[in-house]
Amino acid sequence: MADLVQVRGLSVTACDDAGATAAIVKDVSFSVAKGEVLALIGESGSGKTTIALALMGYVRSGCRIAGGEVVVDGVDLAQLPEDRRLALRGCKIAYIAQSAAAAFNPSKTIMDQVVEPALIHRLMGRADAEAKAVELFQALGLPAPERIGRRYPHQVSGGQLQRLMAAMALITDPALVILDEPTTALDVTTQIEVLRVFKKVVRERGATAVYVSHDLAVVAQMADQIVVLNRGEVREAGRTDQILHAPADPYTQTLMAAARPAPRVQAAPAPAAAAPLLEIRGLSAGYGRRDAAGRPASLVLADIDLRIERGATLGVIGESGSGKSTLARVVAGLLAPAAGEVLFDGQPLPPGLAGRSAEQFRRIQIVFQNADTALNPAHRVSRILGRPLELYHGLKGAARERRIAELLDLIRLPAALAGRRAGELSGGQKQRINLARALAADPDLILCDEVTSALDTVVAAAILDLLAELRRELGVSFMFISHDISTVRSICDDVAVLYAGRLVEAGARAAFAAPPFHPYTHLLVSSVPEMRRGWLEAAAVAQPPPRVGPLAEGAALCSFLARCPVRIDGLCNVQPPTRRIGAGHEDLCHRSTEDLRRLQQAAGRSAAP
Repeated sequence: MADLVQVRGLSVTACDDAGATAAIVKDVSFSVAKGEVLALIGESGSGKTTIALALMGYVRSGCRIAGGEVVVDGVDLAQLPEDRRLALRGCKIAYIAQSAAAAFNPSKTIMDQVVEPALIHRLMGRADAEAKAVELFQALGLPAPERIGRRYPHQVSGGQLQRLMAAMALITDPALVILDEPTTALDVTTQIEVLRVFKKVVRERGATAVYVSHDLAVVAQMADQIVVLNRGEVREAGRTDQILHAPADPYTQTLMAAARPAPRVQAAPAPAAAAPLLEIRGLSAGYGRRDAAGRPASLVLADIDLRIERGATLGVIGESGSGKSTLARVVAGLLAPAAGEVLFDGQPLPPGLAGRSAEQFRRIQIVFQNADTALNPAHRVSRILGRPLELYHGLKGAARERRIAELLDLIRLPAALAGRRAGELSGGQKQRINLARALAADPDLILCDEVTSALDTVVAAAILDLLAELRRELGVSFMFISHDISTVRSICDDVAVLYAGRLVEAGARAAFAAPPFHPYTHLLVSSVPEMRRGWLEAAAVAQPPPRVGPLAEGAALCSFLARCPVRIDGLCNVQPPTRRIGAGHEDLCHRSTEDLRRLQQAAGRSAAP
């Protein structure tokens, strides 16, 4: 099969404010046959996105294509004038970005934006473009394909918006589609749906694609061949099966090892005291105006009971919108609960920031998901770490500088970084500084909110190793929030599963190694891609749940009822009781544990290779 894409000796350089030039892509060569999918993988800063953009003849501000050829469908984009490149972008070469939310204009309807490339390049009239858009909406599995185009971007979910961006890219029937981390920001259940429709549409339309990702399990489902990058250079290239199962390069082997989270060696939690470090009782919380009974307009959490022992790590998992981050905000004092209480060291915590003491602030710290927005890019690391040292410990001068150096050593960063600005650091370095700022307070509990979700596999593995090491050395307790159950199982002692603001299952890590699970937990577990080709095709496609009759009047029904694939009419029409499955393991389900084990083991066998 003829090659649609040929990249030969590509080099890209960047120029800094001082005028110094550095090579960020170095002598890269590869080819993509027509109708195939090639994946570019590697850590942050490896040059993946720079190469992907070069396939459109585009480079970021301050960069330039310094050498080589970028040939797409017989045309060398490196040699084309800019007006010819513009004629190809969005027409013959389409780009699907990581963040659909940032790519869509919130003030324009979805249809206006999806048909725009076809109208700009004068490929068809408005009516034909809209008809083709509806056809694509249907092919991409979007709800109400005839009507969804009338909505605005904020009126659809993240997974739907990502598919709508794919429709925008495909409406011109491009020869080459570039997908730049298109599912990284999605939770696992949404990701599998998006991957399935992306693969189906790309194959059906005979498109050629370049897929940029750091997630090797996702790449295994999408790619025919893989190029492994490190620091702008090709370390290894080959067919997908060979790279995944017989990597030759040591760096590729490191990537493979990091992609399979192994349980971290944990220090044993401190002996049980009279009271746990953190205890949550009957917690409800939400947003918006409160009624006379104190209930918020939008209730996000309902009747949550949890506890964290001293020196232990609790993992909290669930899809986007399940209430995970809201739980952390309540514990941190950023949101007052509507009902229930939060006890810390056996004492009730004041419900909001106003009533808390400096000592309570010091002892509970939060590390936010996005270090880019959590750290001021203009501030130097010494200022970021020095502020909590002055605020909580009164450290100044030489004592302050010594402690900053100790903190940087603790998170395995060189002391020289103290003089760097946050905006000059890599994603992994920023997240470590984000963590070090929390550690500067010398806390007893750190709330980690999706701290590894936006990081590549190698950096994420390093952060997980660091958290385990800090726990062993300092005895810090963690609440680790994630949508990735594999990551949670690798680092946490106990796991709590939230769905639609309800706690549906909780127990020790060992209880989540094999069935029976709550049906929602099973959905999360079975939606995590495996690092083998064919898994996506073998994974069960969600079927409509069994029909149930009238629901109990005024009953607080199971929050997962509408999606539950194993619900039973006459049994699941009322609220299920909390039941004990084993020591410290509880769930909220009518189905017997024997039924769940049998059904889930059968599903596992059907998905096995």
